[in-house]
Amino acid sequence: RVLAHKANRRVEIGPHATLYFEDALTMQYQVQEMLRIERIFEADQIQEELDAYNPLIPDGTNLKATFMLEYPEVAERREALARLLGVEKAVWLQVNGNERIRPIANEDLERETSDKTSAVHFLRFELSSEDIAGFKGDDSVSFGIDHDVYSHQIDASPEIKQALAADLQD
Repeated sequence: RVLAHKANRRVEIGPHATLYFEDALTMQYQVQEMLRIERIFEADQIQEELDAYNPLIPDGTNLKATFMLEYPEVAERREALARLLGVEKAVWLQVNGNERIRPIANEDLERETSDKTSAVHFLRFELSSEDIAGFKGDDSVSFGIDHDVYSHQIDASPEIKQALAADLQD
């Protein structure tokens, strides 16, 4: 059930960048897996895990995603992460040709050093009421990255758009 749910919450932007949009179900699954793997059974420890993951659940006016830069080879990944400084600020979401929405990145902690970015970032896209209405309606939705060394964009499929629209409230 969770894997099918996650399938329409994944947006690949070019060959090496993917947005994994989170919601209550994906976070519940993540926490359950973490508790199982780490053999956590105490109420206070369970609450600690919930407190860590709950901020990744969208609140009705935003979409939240784990942004991953995926390179299979270690050397290639190291080189790419050095070239992709600031890439998390170059990601965007656009509804029906409106102004591009840039994410608020890494609210939990800085994930970049002076010589490389991280392979994982946490992004929050805040949408206006106009963009929410368009997202939930017939408007087109696209995602992209416009970084100097990585520039790609993609239109959201109807299935992805529908899945993400469920996170938004009118």
